Amino acid sequence: MTTPYSLSRMGWSPTFQQQISLNEWETTVTARVVAQHRSYVELLSEHGKIQLHYTNKMPAITVGDWLLLDRDNVFIRLLDRRSEFSRKAAGSKIRAQLIAANIDTVFIVSSLNDDFSLSRIERYLALVNEAGAEAVIVLTKADLCDNTAHYVQQVQALDPLLMIETVNALDHSSVECLLSWCRTGKTVAVLGSSGVGKSTLVNSLLDEQALETGRIRDDDSKGRHTTTARSMHFMCSGAVLIDTPGMRELQLVACEEGVSATFNDIGEYSKQCRYSDCSHEQEPGCAVRLAVEQGEIDERRLVNFKKLLREQAINGASIAEKRAQGKSLSKMYKTVQTQSRRNKKDHF
Repeated sequence: MTTPYSLSRMGWSPTFQQQISLNEWETTVTARVVAQHRSYVELLSEHGKIQLHYTNKMPAITVGDWLLLDRDNVFIRLLDRRSEFSRKAAGSKIRAQLIAANIDTVFIVSSLNDDFSLSRIERYLALVNEAGAEAVIVLTKADLCDNTAHYVQQVQALDPLLMIETVNALDHSSVECLLSWCRTGKTVAVLGSSGVGKSTLVNSLLDEQALETGRIRDDDSKGRHTTTARSMHFMCSGAVLIDTPGMRELQLVACEEGVSATFNDIGEYSKQCRYSDCSHEQEPGCAVRLAVEQGEIDERRLVNFKKLLREQAINGASIAEKRAQGKSLSKMYKTVQTQSRRNKKDHF
């Protein structure tokens, strides 16, 4: 990672070039975030690796971001993102957590064993669709599955246009089917739950043991959670590959468009409902319920659609409310401080 690369090799595009003035281009350093740690981020520029420690004046930054620094490697600003992936942070606190940014294609990884879940795949698809990136479903552990076609048919039923590949992540030749998305200048991210074989897949794509991997647990077919930090790698094909920690919990935040795009079939049927605000429960003239009864929409899919819409709305509203409260408190503090300074001046 210490080897410097050209900006184009790191995923630079006209989208970012247009955000920089000629003067800035000549007097600043352009760098991309390649790894994220608790107190600092690692950047890579055409001159090599840079460590940038967080300060209170910096915005939230994630792997894949492009930053402008001065000649002393002091932060100037964050360039606008082409795509952004975020979720509700794990735990009881309601706050958004960035996952990665400026991604072209996402490999959504799911294993062909007892951990396979269509509802989980839909959840990841909603996240990717919200960001406007291209999704590819990668079904791993094909070597341990006797009927891969059965799983592929289930996933394809979610969307006839969905790209799906089955692989044995341990076999380099098996993952070559994914290289068509890994072209020079493209940024690819690998997302998936803990233990589905993401680290093994990344190692095979990189053709090296870049990440630690864990053996599958015999009791539940799940692999061990091994990746704990987001990191960027450079593929021989010329693409940039971002690995993310396995997610035991992925709750959506402000993702209504992504959910709608993922469940486009339900949206089309809902246009035929008698009432525009139909909740698809017991209302008369509900075209969606009729489609479920006739077997055109799976009941599981409708339940998950409602769940994800409700979840993202609740989380999004909670975060928006907290931000509003924070801004209000900040404004109050500034008012109090200003008044205090005035009182001191009047006193003297």
